[in-house]
Amino acid sequence: MKLDPTIKKETGFIVAGETILVALMLAVFFVLRRFSLPVLFGALLGGLTAVGNFFLMGLTVQKAVDKPPEDRARLVRVSQSLRLLAVGAIAALAIAVFKFDIWATLIPLFFPRIIVTVRGLMLKDNEK
Repeated sequence: MKLDPTIKKETGFIVAGETILVALMLAVFFVLRRFSLPVLFGALLGGLTAVGNFFLMGLTVQKAVDKPPEDRARLVRVSQSLRLLAVGAIAALAIAVFKFDIWATLIPLFFPRIIVTVRGLMLKDNEK
């Protein structure tokens, strides 16, 4: 299966947005004098996990397009459940075992939603 160019492009936007937002988050930790290695490692892991989750979602959608509607819905649901379980396991392992900062690990997981929303608003404004 060949990777769709749209997935590459959209994942690139997520990588850029995650990089910017993680850097801003780390700056806030630094200003608040809460910066540490567990914060840095948690932020990096959270950011990478968020990008990986987004990329895998894109692959799932690419696969689902060629399936019949009932199989498409099932594939997307199963993928979403497995990805959520994997993200939760990674976060739990990072926090409980490796002692990464809980907030620095979890906050970047929400950045893709922010990035997609802001990008959608920007594209909407450009259409006017």
